[in-house]
Amino acid sequence: MTETDFRHTGSEAPAFPQDRTCPYQPPKAYTQWRGESPLTRVTLFDGRPAWLITGHAEGRALLADPRLSSDWGHPVFPVVVQRTEDRGGLAFPLIGVDDPLHARQRRMLIPSFGVKRMNAIRPSLQSLVDRLLDDMLAKGPVADLVSAFALPVPSMAICELLGVPYGDHDFFEECSRDFVGAATSGEADAAFAKLYQYLHGLVAKKQAEPGDGLLDELIARQLEEGELDHNEAVMIALVLLVAGHETTVNAIALGALTLMQHPEQIEVLLADPAAVPGVVEELLRFTSVSDYMVRMAKEDIEVGGTTVKAGDAVLVSITLMNRDAQAYDDPDVFDARRNARHHVGFGHGIHQCLGQNLARAELEIALGTLFTRIPGLRLAVPLDEVPLKAGHDAQGPIELPVTW
Repeated sequence: MTETDFRHTGSEAPAFPQDRTCPYQPPKAYTQWRGESPLTRVTLFDGRPAWLITGHAEGRALLADPRLSSDWGHPVFPVVVQRTEDRGGLAFPLIGVDDPLHARQRRMLIPSFGVKRMNAIRPSLQSLVDRLLDDMLAKGPVADLVSAFALPVPSMAICELLGVPYGDHDFFEECSRDFVGAATSGEADAAFAKLYQYLHGLVAKKQAEPGDGLLDELIARQLEEGELDHNEAVMIALVLLVAGHETTVNAIALGALTLMQHPEQIEVLLADPAAVPGVVEELLRFTSVSDYMVRMAKEDIEVGGTTVKAGDAVLVSITLMNRDAQAYDDPDVFDARRNARHHVGFGHGIHQCLGQNLARAELEIALGTLFTRIPGLRLAVPLDEVPLKAGHDAQGPIELPVTW
């Protein structure tokens, strides 16, 4: 089966993905895909048709179905973002591989991301958040909440967890931003090469001078025992470093923006500290920072009375699953008291986000403390002037001017 077998030149299927016009609402075109069927046909940038899964129950079932592949290295795995079109079969650990390789890599890291360990780092997260807010308040009363707060919280946290020198954060944040937001494959490759070389040297250094971070544990447990080689250790480090702060930056900024636009819901957060985790879960459902997940059918699969054929591109819409009226009452309403624990903001199935316990801790502490200390926080510009990331990226504001 060749790549041209998947090409599509018709115009009957709308383009996907599309950009949001409101930071926390689905793109307007998505409304036509809701309710009629749990899947619909869309077209990718290269003309390839794809199935977009919109139903909550159907999407969860598919994300747990081994007949769907996450193997980025497959020659006809769907490409959604043009800058990754020439990746040359490169498969990223954890997120871009299938079992049994995925299961082996995940087993190496599960002990380091457990609830117990994440709870143990909460005091240091709280101290970090307090310091950042002290600094922001001292410089106020106007700030860019992304650069002053949303970015350094997960960046510092993942550095501490992995054992990456935070003194290098400007370098790897720039490389990460260039890698995930590149306009061309050449720019993405250049950023990837810089990150790879940096982490290649860091892993070598940690072999010679072990520390106490997660990477040091991985090297001691797996690399030295021959369970993985140097290249795989570097690639795992790269995935953890980029994923460990990129989506959480957006989640903190977008969560804060959503709360500022729904001030009555801030009262729920402030009235009872025990309510903060529930507010965070509803924000994860409502905002859906990760808009979609990309898969390829390895076999024919029946979905809602339609056959998804082997080789078909499958995009699981996190945004529309989290807004499915079959799963949630009034799904387009942000309700801080809602029980939203079965949302798919962290995905589902074997590729469910490994770092979700860390992300929850960061969001709960960051947002709970932010509005406790600055309950009058508000946008410094009209909502429609907040610059947003493109539809094919993690969703969130590029900058978030606030005042108090």
